[in-house]
Amino acid sequence: MEQTYNLPRKKAFLWLGVFALVGIVLVLLYPDGYQQDSGYHFLFARWGWRHPYMFVGVWSRPLFTFLFGFPALLGFEAARLFSLAIGLATAWQTWKLARDLKLERSWLSIVLIFLQPSFFILYPDLLTEPLYALIFVIALRLHLRGRVKTGMLVASLMVLTRPEGFFHGILWGIWVLFDKRVSPTFWRRLPPSLLLASGGILWWAAAFIVTKDPLFIKNNWPSQWQSGVYGDEPFYAYFLRLPEMVGLLLVVPFLYGLVLLLKRRELGTITSSFLLLFLLHATFRTLGILGDAGYPRYMVCVAPVMAIITLVGWNEIAQKFAHLSSAIKLATASLILGISAGACVLYMDGLVWIRDAWAIKEAHQWFQQNPRPVKKLVWSHAYMCIRFDSDPTENVIFTPNRDDNLKQLQSLPSGTLVFWDGQVGPSWNNLNDKDFESLGYKRLFSRTYELRGLIWPYVPQWLVMKWPFVLFKDYAGIRPQEMHLFYRE
Repeated sequence: MEQTYNLPRKKAFLWLGVFALVGIVLVLLYPDGYQQDSGYHFLFARWGWRHPYMFVGVWSRPLFTFLFGFPALLGFEAARLFSLAIGLATAWQTWKLARDLKLERSWLSIVLIFLQPSFFILYPDLLTEPLYALIFVIALRLHLRGRVKTGMLVASLMVLTRPEGFFHGILWGIWVLFDKRVSPTFWRRLPPSLLLASGGILWWAAAFIVTKDPLFIKNNWPSQWQSGVYGDEPFYAYFLRLPEMVGLLLVVPFLYGLVLLLKRRELGTITSSFLLLFLLHATFRTLGILGDAGYPRYMVCVAPVMAIITLVGWNEIAQKFAHLSSAIKLATASLILGISAGACVLYMDGLVWIRDAWAIKEAHQWFQQNPRPVKKLVWSHAYMCIRFDSDPTENVIFTPNRDDNLKQLQSLPSGTLVFWDGQVGPSWNNLNDKDFESLGYKRLFSRTYELRGLIWPYVPQWLVMKWPFVLFKDYAGIRPQEMHLFYRE
């Protein structure tokens, strides 16, 4: 009996070890995150000790920035390894949740969460979704185990990590109001539900102590989080991105599991927490409100329950093929998981923005070999600031007004180093390399790049246009990029 009981635990540890090694490899091969937000979150965490308002910001999010503030002191790689540990802890808690629910093949939930392409690219990254997922799954386990009040306290921390915490908090409150474990009487359940506001109250108090502004959270609301800033898409567009959320081939068991659970009215907390977030983002994207960009990565917030739903579907499908030989079942499962893993690797390698770091690293190394005294660093890409370990607040505050930006650059002192690229700089700040020369900056370094993935160049082009690779056709191309260093004598 003991040996049978420990077998799933051994499998769980084995797969955690596998994905720990995979994560370390990803950190080494891809030195930056796949979006600029990753770099900015690191900068907030590293420099929050000098600028405490960063610890209570709306974009920087208090809990994430504070926790990452410690490993960030050791450097960017250390912070990414800390994120890797959070991803592993999230997978471990997902397995524990599957055990709590008495699901067969509970250890497989670990594999299923890592084979979600969006989770795969984020667990060695520095975005906020994996930490949210960890808090969410811990709170959910507490709730399901009957520790409802403790679960609410933990759940209240979600809003300190991502905006979705507000909406999940409302859903959580509904669960509590209809939960007779709290109290047999409906109206007696209302006061305990207020525990869900404790995280928000803590945030407000910390923000007031740090900034002395009682409306800091409102006043600090990012200007880019506005209606229409990222455009809009049809309502079905978010549904088409399900393969990026749950896995290329794992969409089938996921949808099957979701339909079964809804039909049977089972695991309502699992299904409702997924559907709430999915339908919210689909709606926000359709209406173009709250700056919703329609990224699949948003759903990493509920990656644990997506893995559970997929596991339910997997187990049900497996029962239908129980009459097959063990060899056939093992080969089929291995093929499905193998293809899903390969799709995750291609997905990661195909993120064109992640490749900028290689060019930035080369330009930075050139400057180290040809140094100049630097009094001020101006940069267009967050990873540039990270490479130079520069205080981000010392950068020029660029505006949409090109003339204002030129005036600011004209007034900078001698010893100013400008680190600029050919993609982010022109598109975000409406400035290119020739603008700096026109202002009298001396060109030190300029190089053009055709940045390719590490794996995609070896994928035959004819195969790229075949299903399922056609889903990645936009990722298989070249990232044209430029790197420039300018210096004011």
